[in-house]
Amino acid sequence: MEKLSRDIFLLGIISFFADASSEIIMPVLPFFIAAIGGGGVALGIIAGLGDGIASISKIFSGSLSDKVGKRKIFIASGYSLSAISKLFFPLSTQWWHLAFLRSVERIGKGIRGAPRDALIGDLYKKRRGEAYGIHRALDTAGAIVGSFLAFLLFWLFKVEIRTMLIIAALIAFFAIPPIIFVREISVRKKEEKGEISPELKKFTLVATLFSMGNFSYMFLLWRIGGNFSYENISYAILVYAFFNIIYATTAPYFGKLSDKIGRKIVIFFGYIAFTFVCFGFILLPTFSYLPFYLLVILLFMIYGLFFALIEGNQKAFVSDLSKYKGTAQGIFQASTGLAAIPANLIAGFLWDIMPELTFLYGAILSLLAAILLSSLEIEKS
Repeated sequence: MEKLSRDIFLLGIISFFADASSEIIMPVLPFFIAAIGGGGVALGIIAGLGDGIASISKIFSGSLSDKVGKRKIFIASGYSLSAISKLFFPLSTQWWHLAFLRSVERIGKGIRGAPRDALIGDLYKKRRGEAYGIHRALDTAGAIVGSFLAFLLFWLFKVEIRTMLIIAALIAFFAIPPIIFVREISVRKKEEKGEISPELKKFTLVATLFSMGNFSYMFLLWRIGGNFSYENISYAILVYAFFNIIYATTAPYFGKLSDKIGRKIVIFFGYIAFTFVCFGFILLPTFSYLPFYLLVILLFMIYGLFFALIEGNQKAFVSDLSKYKGTAQGIFQASTGLAAIPANLIAGFLWDIMPELTFLYGAILSLLAAILLSSLEIEKS
């Protein structure tokens, strides 16, 4: 049995601090955007533009890490850029300031993402799904701490959102020192152009289609935020923390499950779960069989299961189907990440017409992606 070394736990700790920082920001960010004058389209631009632009860096960082045979330099650079950019979030006075700053912060995520995920693929072969699941669990444990801290700061201590953003930026710097202790594996330098397998191309196309409908969590929080009262914002932050608990506790299980039964079926049920979430949010204001708050908790539980089903397992599947893992992770994450631009712009445009249309759009594309995925002749290698 392949041993899981300390490296996966170090990478998890690094992500723990980075996500603790981000998750203080994320549940309050949509309400901060509204406070400085942003509407549905602004939310879509901020949510989609950063991830989309950052996706371009994933192509270069993944491929370049294959060429030089090193991963850690990219990992360190990415986490550092993200931490520095977060320091400027609290200074924003217009929504387009956040659009620029979040793009810079996401570029940092793009620089580190593919090399880090490729390094995990390099380190582990037989227990790859479990390794990705452990990393996602520690990553999301940081998210739990961050989102609960956001709730405590906002609800209990009445801390202003700008001050919360400063605290979050400082926490981000704790992610950088542990990188020193991660083992560097020298991978064979890429001497020829890495060909992407037909199976990986098919899966990337399907996953990109799904990503076209996988709009930001910010729209979910806006849906339950109502009139953006103090109580509603506090409740939105709390259920977001609950979502992270579900995600963190189930991610390792679904990673191990995909090692046993195959990635495709696990990812398929992830797409279906998102379809259910979207339909649930369409019915949320009128559904009378369950109390509003109970239905919201149920929907965010399914939303957490959705993330646990697909996040680590999609990356593990890419590693399964690729020879040059850095390049493959870069291309895959770039393709799905660029889809975030139209996904969130369309979602924001539809939101300003009628919020229900946003969730109908997501439901249709996720269901279509699930159907296409089930028809593909792709098996775990």
